[in-house]
Amino acid sequence: MTRQLFVRLAVFYAIVTGAVYAAVAAYPPLADFLPIGGAQTLLTAPPTNPLDGVSIEARRVGNLGSSVVWLFIAVAGALMTTLPVTWTYMASRSRTEYDQALVETMIVLPIAVTSIVVMVHDSLALAFSLAGIVGGVRFRNTLKSSGDAIYILLAIGIGLAAGIGALEIALVMTVMFNFTFAFLWLADYGALQGTHRYLRSAESGDTEDEMSRSDQSGEGA
Repeated sequence: MTRQLFVRLAVFYAIVTGAVYAAVAAYPPLADFLPIGGAQTLLTAPPTNPLDGVSIEARRVGNLGSSVVWLFIAVAGALMTTLPVTWTYMASRSRTEYDQALVETMIVLPIAVTSIVVMVHDSLALAFSLAGIVGGVRFRNTLKSSGDAIYILLAIGIGLAAGIGALEIALVMTVMFNFTFAFLWLADYGALQGTHRYLRSAESGDTEDEMSRSDQSGEGA
């Protein structure tokens, strides 16, 4: 299962990267609509006013039609970046810890965050207004595992990166996240017998415990 996840992730990233390069090579003006390049702006912004350091990388998008196309590509990029994260979640959860609602939330959340960031960017008044509106809404959802909060945080980060035109940040973040999780699962890093195994199914842990108990009973006999 772990090796299949590794292969699936590698093939997915290779296909998506190749498709983007092929599309830009076939139609060079498409590069102006790609939500990338924001990372350079963030890293090279002068340390003056912290509110002036973020700007959406869509400088060449000058009309309504182009803006809509840019936003659609940004949202689609956020979705494509989030998809392999859901694979990692589904592969590393047991039946008791698996939450389908969380998977669906991870898919939809970056869409909302991307759109919100585009709306409030460079507007402190809109940002505070949004904070007040969100603060008036109560979210009552208990996560089945404390580790699920990592996935929610990652989904929000993907939406933020796509919204400011820095989808390369989301790509690097998710690639490192997915392959690190897969490696931890494959290496069984930090495992101790008889403890909760975060990246293992409950069935495998129960099986090993039963084998251990049977060995002990055999030695006692």
